[in-house]
Amino acid sequence: MFNFYKDGLDLEFLRLYCVEHGEERILKRGEIFEDAGKPSQYVAYVERGCFKYMVNNEEEGKDYCTGFAFEGEFVADYPNCLTGRKSELTIVAGTTCKVFQILGKELGTLLDSVNAKGLKQVISDCLFAQVYTQYLDTYRMTTRERYKCLLIRCPELVQSINLKDIASYLKVTPTTISNIRREFTFG
Repeated sequence: MFNFYKDGLDLEFLRLYCVEHGEERILKRGEIFEDAGKPSQYVAYVERGCFKYMVNNEEEGKDYCTGFAFEGEFVADYPNCLTGRKSELTIVAGTTCKVFQILGKELGTLLDSVNAKGLKQVISDCLFAQVYTQYLDTYRMTTRERYKCLLIRCPELVQSINLKDIASYLKVTPTTISNIRREFTFG
């Protein structure tokens, strides 16, 4: 999950590397990219579609959506993919997706190269900032504002994302999201 590059971190070299050296893969809606509890293996550039990051609360027997990766972004369980550690979450195709994937260990080697020294730390810092901002936004923004930010981030795909997943991500009920959508649509 590192989608912050549009906000200041230039990962164009990684996008090009994935497209030129990665395996092109089509995933159908509902297909698993990474599976919680199994070794995390891949990082991919998302050319088409969107993914959702899911965690399971065993006691409640419920899945929660913790984030998304949209077109033009990268999808991975970072940093676990670098070492093959067990994935902390399940990454699922939310729509039909076209990606260019490489092994996470290959990304680790690439980031350790002379040209990329220090980039691992920069990515980690940016990830922390992204998660921290998302956390703070749950307190400093209304649900309506956070939904609007999601619409701005990816207006064409947000309509194809399951209402339940959007609600889970924003930590509200599907009814709340439905009411907000109706407000936005009918003013």
